[in-house]
Amino acid sequence: MPNNAQPPTQDTPHDQFANKAQAWSARFSEPVSDLVKRYTASVRFDRRLAHCDIQGSLAHAEMLAAVGVIEAGDLAAIERGMARIRQEVDDDKFQWSLDLEDVHLNIEKRLVELIGDAGKRLHTGRSRNDQVATDMRLWVRGEIDTCGSLLRELRHNLAKLALVHAATILPGFTHLQVAQPVTFGHHLLAYAEMFGRDAERFTDCRRRVNWLPLGAAALAGTSYPIDRERVAKTLGFEGVCRNSLDAVSDRDFAIEFCACAALTMVHISRLSEELVLWSNPRMGFIELADRFCTGSSIMPQKKNPDVPELARGKTGRVNGHLVALLTLMKGQPLAYNKDNQEDKEGLFDAADTLRDTLTIFSDMMGGIHVRADAMRAAALQGFATATDLADYLVRKGTPFRDAHETVALAVRSCEERGRDLADLSLDELRAFHPAIDADVYEVLTLEGSVAARKHIGGTAPARVRLEAERILAERG
Repeated sequence: MPNNAQPPTQDTPHDQFANKAQAWSARFSEPVSDLVKRYTASVRFDRRLAHCDIQGSLAHAEMLAAVGVIEAGDLAAIERGMARIRQEVDDDKFQWSLDLEDVHLNIEKRLVELIGDAGKRLHTGRSRNDQVATDMRLWVRGEIDTCGSLLRELRHNLAKLALVHAATILPGFTHLQVAQPVTFGHHLLAYAEMFGRDAERFTDCRRRVNWLPLGAAALAGTSYPIDRERVAKTLGFEGVCRNSLDAVSDRDFAIEFCACAALTMVHISRLSEELVLWSNPRMGFIELADRFCTGSSIMPQKKNPDVPELARGKTGRVNGHLVALLTLMKGQPLAYNKDNQEDKEGLFDAADTLRDTLTIFSDMMGGIHVRADAMRAAALQGFATATDLADYLVRKGTPFRDAHETVALAVRSCEERGRDLADLSLDELRAFHPAIDADVYEVLTLEGSVAARKHIGGTAPARVRLEAERILAERG
């Protein structure tokens, strides 16, 4: 097409905004009812895509000018108009209209008001179908980058706290029963590992998000001589979607983001459960900073761990959004369907919930008061070093199963007498097995137990410090 050509917009007549509310209304003999208008409009929630919509439109306009579909003067006018619109959005002065259905038509109408016919040429070579898919990918990509930063910050704060408490004894549990002693630092780093995997999943998800749908138009591509690779490069995409039908109808990227968010929230929920338990006076292992708790309207002594409790509850909310998106897509034929308008509210809420949760938890983990004495006292209950005694006998040449039975008998005897293994005299211990010698007390102490586990992944204080420092080094 020559540079002086004046292409019409693909989807609308010349007077689309002059006399009609909807961009497509010339086809119809009666207006949409107010109820249907409210039912089908998405501008109430998709307006948050405004900056992404402007960003994509500017890249599209620059490409149209580069290939000669619109004139340089049109491009300059579009850039000038979009700068004004962006400022109006930022200043909360943009006038959003339900009549215009969505973020795309609202911005286009305002652009035409500001710059005239040049604004009507912007939609050449594209459809709202590939436009919204592009906007969403830009938005999700930004959310992934934000979540990655927040996860790094949370891991950093966990590692800092782990360094401080690398040698603080904590009872390790299985079946919520005292199992073996660990350190509080080691326990915290277990969550740092979970959140590290979450960060990796988001990074991997980003690779599949970062492909450009623009140029697929409504479903079949366009007859205009567009340069999709140029737009992809301008917008920082890895490349272009290779099939126009898939480009406009795919929401895998949104589902995958929600899956990553849901799993991250599951890890947050597990940590929340422990924070709630640990702050209960019956355990009294930690105290949360006051700013993360609330009181009771009737019981003045209460300090309720509201933040962990709410995070535990909001996990179900994010999981629900994942299931909703999967259900939304399961019966859709190719290509775009109006069903896909329902993809946004759940996606937005999942991202908002995760972002706020990660931000709060990062701050909260840095303000925990640890009661090391209470942790150690709890570790002395439940015969936490029983396995160490069995391992001691094995090193003395006793088969493990025999050592296991011997220690079980000793534990039962101690329970009947209300004593701990470490309280027994050497003669009392030898009564259970003659191989026991004076060096047994080195393994019956909590400190000796954790210090012995110094291999990679173990709970020894020296190993915890190394792992915490490794995580802190990754931050840079």
